Amino acid sequence: MRTASCACGQLTISCTGEPQLVALCHCLDCQRRTGSTYGIGAFYAREKVKAEGDAKTFGRSSHSGHAVTFHFCPNCGSSVFWEPVRKPDVIAVAVGCFADSAFPAPRRIAWEERRHGWVHNPEAK
Repeated sequence: MRTASCACGQLTISCTGEPQLVALCHCLDCQRRTGSTYGIGAFYAREKVKAEGDAKTFGRSSHSGHAVTFHFCPNCGSSVFWEPVRKPDVIAVAVGCFADSAFPAPRRIAWEERRHGWVHNPEAK
């Protein structure tokens, strides 16, 4: 069991087992969402996650044209998890919200053409 939380701890999501996929994304939307040069999400089967606390949502279209709903803490603003419409059986959790330096590395890298030149990707496993 792993638990991810927002910065203030009010919104948490507990995940059972290992993620199906850990992906790093360099798209401009992920850069804007995280305030960093990329985003990293851990994708879990929907039935293996449980969210607790209050969340606000923000929906938008992705670069692939599919809608995504993001859940963030209304107190501290942390983006904790999201639901991609094109994959209704999964929930993606922001890897940084686990605050676990031993978390599995990304196996997939997306939108590399948007990668900042000084950022070096980890080796995909």
